[in-house]
Amino acid sequence: MFDEYSGLIEAACERVYAVANRTTLDYAPQTSRELDNRVWLKREDQQPVFSYKVRGAYNMVAALDPTRLRAGVIAASAGNHAQGVALAARRLGASALIVMPKTTPEIKISAVRQLGADIVLHGNTYDEARDHALELEASTGRTLIPPYDHPLVIAGQATVGVEILQQSARVPAAIFVPVGGGGLIAGIALHVRARAPQVRIIGVESDEAPCLHAALAAGKVVTLEGIGIFADGAAVRRAGDENFRICRELVDEILLVSNDEICAAVKDIFEDTRSIPEPAGALALAGLKQYVARERLAGADLVAVFSGANVNFDRLRHIAELAALGEQREALLCATIPERPGSFRVFCHDLGARQITEFNYRYADAGDAHVFAGIQLRHGVGEKEALLRSLREKGYSVVDMSSNELAKMHIRYMVGGRAPARDEVVYRFEFPERSGALLHFLNRMGDRWNISLFHYRNHGAAYGRVLMGFQVPESDRADFQQFLGGLGIEYREETDNPAYRMFLA
Repeated sequence: MFDEYSGLIEAACERVYAVANRTTLDYAPQTSRELDNRVWLKREDQQPVFSYKVRGAYNMVAALDPTRLRAGVIAASAGNHAQGVALAARRLGASALIVMPKTTPEIKISAVRQLGADIVLHGNTYDEARDHALELEASTGRTLIPPYDHPLVIAGQATVGVEILQQSARVPAAIFVPVGGGGLIAGIALHVRARAPQVRIIGVESDEAPCLHAALAAGKVVTLEGIGIFADGAAVRRAGDENFRICRELVDEILLVSNDEICAAVKDIFEDTRSIPEPAGALALAGLKQYVARERLAGADLVAVFSGANVNFDRLRHIAELAALGEQREALLCATIPERPGSFRVFCHDLGARQITEFNYRYADAGDAHVFAGIQLRHGVGEKEALLRSLREKGYSVVDMSSNELAKMHIRYMVGGRAPARDEVVYRFEFPERSGALLHFLNRMGDRWNISLFHYRNHGAAYGRVLMGFQVPESDRADFQQFLGGLGIEYREETDNPAYRMFLA
């Protein structure tokens, strides 16, 4: 395997720096102190398109023969790969056609257009855009530049690993790499395993899009039925075939991290570098932190690849909200207190000398009131467990909502409203962020069921998260389920969620 790629990687090292930067390996002082290890960040946010993707894209485009280069290139992407291909084509004098989903944020469309590429918007997902790109490849004669599953792309990404070993004063104990389709980790593993086989190569995926983790567990490439897109730069349903072949032999393990952990890592990187990673760009550090806690590791040199910084500004509010939960600095609690004067004061006294980050209240009945409280923690999950025990010992009925997606995404903003809606069922949906998506949903539903609840917040992502209540008589439930199944969008029932039951039902 090393012999197959050694020449390709050497050639990539000669090609890519015509457009790519040799990014720095920066020490992260605050994170290092907190973790009691020496943590280093490989700063791929320093690339001209703020992502490592330019390395693999340029390496493949630059390797095309003159005839194919004159015919132009084509790619399917919602962001970083698109910018890498567009920049490579402009630098080499080729035309570029980029197929992007209709849900792509305007900031990314604008960035690709400014690099001189032509853009076709097609479909609502990357898979739909990719299929259309394959059709256009056949009809236009352009060469398709895949985002990860090609030896030349893998070799281009391997230059990240070359630089890490060159820049490290001491050979690191482990290198943590974000994983989407597997191009970056395959390239890094090929070079590092050949030069420093003692280094652990650890991939990190979002637990909402674990395509390589699932493939390694199954012993073959698998296609996930559905994925979450919070870390959209690494949200891939299927790992590349060549990437899987390499990773199965050379990668030590794949860690899965939650959205809260990703947001906490975004904050860590900002505090150490004053740069703001996109969620996928912080995956590696989130995995590094999880690994250190699991292994109780101390005094080691650890590298995390900060892979990209193409984040929409309007996503920062949502990231900041989840960061405190991800670093165990905040707990979301729902408690039942007596409905009488002075009970709020007593409850605050029973919380102890802690900062309340938010407090929402709703009258339940003449005897009880429900409160939704955010509590600042100084000592992490142990302090939260002790607080829950203390409150229960004092007679409170209290539920920890810190990991409840419905509570974090919707209920905390809706406390205060109840309605006597009979036969109500409640669902969470992910709608494509494009004009007409909600109207299409409503037209499909027609006048059959009344909408009794609706809550939406824009998080700057390709999909909007919507909470909806419907009045559906028991006799209509089967028809309603058939309607939902034919929508082709992600949904989840939340009728029995305790957050809904306590505050909205």
